[in-house]
Amino acid sequence: MVIFSITAISWIQFSVVRSARGKTYQDVDRIAGKHIGLVFGCDDRFQDRENLYFTYRMEATAALWKAGKLHCVIVSGDNRSVQYNEPKKMRRALIERGVPSDKIVCDYAGLRTLDSVIRAKTIFGVQRCLMISQLFQNERAICIAQAHGMEAIGFNAKDVSGSGGRKTRWREFAARLMMWLDLHILHTLPKHGGPLESLPVSLISMHRFF
Repeated sequence: MVIFSITAISWIQFSVVRSARGKTYQDVDRIAGKHIGLVFGCDDRFQDRENLYFTYRMEATAALWKAGKLHCVIVSGDNRSVQYNEPKKMRRALIERGVPSDKIVCDYAGLRTLDSVIRAKTIFGVQRCLMISQLFQNERAICIAQAHGMEAIGFNAKDVSGSGGRKTRWREFAARLMMWLDLHILHTLPKHGGPLESLPVSLISMHRFF
């Protein structure tokens, strides 16, 4: 039983990596065409310090925009209260980095990676997407997207090293197990639905993604 459990857990971890193999990039120049970007949220501060996960994601998104790789950007995160609003902080940070305000769309119900990815399809009508986060989250997001009939690639923001990075990788191990249960056993859907919302991109230009 123990051997079976270890084998199953290892297979789940490997399957996430396999799903995203050849679909994530670190070099802006390797991103072909223009895309709808989906940026995953986190707070800009952690324990009264700059959250480098946030900073690196914003820098990666700005670099993609300046290189002409994005039609528009969905910033998706948690807005659990008036005081805690990840999309608002991401939008402000991207504007400060030169991304036009009218090309940034906020998804305030991206409570989890799964919610953000599925809502990109069901709320914003996205069928093809460029995920923007660190590699570990991009791999999981691509796996979720594929399970829901979406085409996705990822642009990897710089990762975080040190103790904070190690803790995140341990959490990611558990997150991938939960993701597999959500997709294949529980068939979990986003906590919040809503009407279809438009994006600042024409249907004609959306045909030239990948």
